[in-house]
Amino acid sequence: MTTDFVTAWITRFGELIQENQAMLTELDSPIGDADHGGNMARGMSAAVPALTEAANLEAQLKGLGMTMLSKVGGTSGPLYGTFFLKAAKELGSQTEVSDEVFISALRAGLDGLIGRGKAELGDKTMVDAITPAIEALEAAGDVEHGATKALEAAEAGRDATTPMLAKKGRASYLGDRSIGHQDPGATSATMLFEALAGVVA
Repeated sequence: MTTDFVTAWITRFGELIQENQAMLTELDSPIGDADHGGNMARGMSAAVPALTEAANLEAQLKGLGMTMLSKVGGTSGPLYGTFFLKAAKELGSQTEVSDEVFISALRAGLDGLIGRGKAELGDKTMVDAITPAIEALEAAGDVEHGATKALEAAEAGRDATTPMLAKKGRASYLGDRSIGHQDPGATSATMLFEALAGVVA
């Protein structure tokens, strides 16, 4: 895993967010503030150009995390920001790491996200997509063989949020009315692994 790989991965993630901005906002309309697509698009537009200027992996993901914190509103900014900042800390000032270290960094990011958001599997959040995806990467042991499985796991986790009752975030205020809607955070998080699988392929 190199800085060039991370640049390609996050750039593709940003493209997917831009391409699906309207859909993310539509998903957020009935159970949120109808701003997830716009917020994520604004954050990624600001973050992506700086990737190639970063000296190492930590700087890349730290810059991404800080931009998400400052540019993305709602709960998504702090959660995505924490995810990338915690992952950055694990990678350190290196320009290349093993797949094992990279996957471990993603796990640290997830742990940080869960710690900040206090969400668990089944709460109808991005955790429902990210957790099974990282578990699939860990089971595979490397990114090349695990990326497609991670995407499939994220997609299954995302789809499973539709019948769930939201227990965290803005959607939780709606009670039973949150049932029947796909979680927008889990949807954008799945794109992170769609981008990963695309770059690996």
